[in-house]
Amino acid sequence: YAQIDPSVLEEIEAKLDDKFEYTALSNLIKDSKSLHKDNPIKSVEFDKVLWLSDTYHTISFSKDTDISDRVIFPISEFERKGIEDARFVKFIKDDGRVVYYATYTAFDGSLIIPKLVQTEDFYEFKVIPLYGDGAQNKNLALFPRKINGKYVMMSRIDGWNNYIMFSDKVNVWENPILLKQPRYCWELVQIGNCGSPIETDKGWLVITHGVGPMRRYCIGAVLLDLEDPTKEIGHLMEPLIIPNNDEREGYVPNVVYSCGSIISNGELIIPYGLSDYSSSFATVNLELLLNRLLENNDK
Repeated sequence: YAQIDPSVLEEIEAKLDDKFEYTALSNLIKDSKSLHKDNPIKSVEFDKVLWLSDTYHTISFSKDTDISDRVIFPISEFERKGIEDARFVKFIKDDGRVVYYATYTAFDGSLIIPKLVQTEDFYEFKVIPLYGDGAQNKNLALFPRKINGKYVMMSRIDGWNNYIMFSDKVNVWENPILLKQPRYCWELVQIGNCGSPIETDKGWLVITHGVGPMRRYCIGAVLLDLEDPTKEIGHLMEPLIIPNNDEREGYVPNVVYSCGSIISNGELIIPYGLSDYSSSFATVNLELLLNRLLENNDK
């Protein structure tokens, strides 16, 4: 995608107005591919244009809209089957300024593309792609600040294990480091994160999910070292949340799943989805949870 055939760009430019919507570009590319259907190489070049236009875009909402009306819908071919699992985090920059990031998954029915959303006011959202060997699969979750001068991201590049990555750029991720593998029966199929790590005075609190027999999804927790988050300093041997009998039936049964938690008045609040049919939340005393995590320290 680094280079596009200039003749393809010229053909598209000649048929578009100076300002145009994504739909107009998409329809034009479909028509152009039909005209060049006997030239598969040129067809790929047209696809590159569409991919590039999808990769970087800005979504703006009017200042008089309520926050409940600011909904981001799929807008491109590469998102036509859904955008899901957004993991929002309040990120503190080196100079103290605040920006909100969210990683999410774009899905076109076969291809998974991880993306990054950035906003400062929840009226304007900038969408950019994520690059690198570590920007694969689902479950990307950004830490809320740099650590030792580096951006830090959780990932699950192989679909089964938790990884951690460090980068100088927020959208380029290479060299993933294996952080945690399934250990207990309730998570033997696969593990992942349930949102961005939360900084506490005892370590980085990471809410996790584990998939066990009968593809039952449970929610757990681990604790990472504040200065070196590649080190796990505590974990739960049993789930924090499991699907109750009245939470097991739904479009995707036997699942509890979360994409982020917050701390309020000494309580950890975990919103979670129930088998893709409803949502709820659970609370747990933060100090009790941290103490329990540190009781299970294998170092």
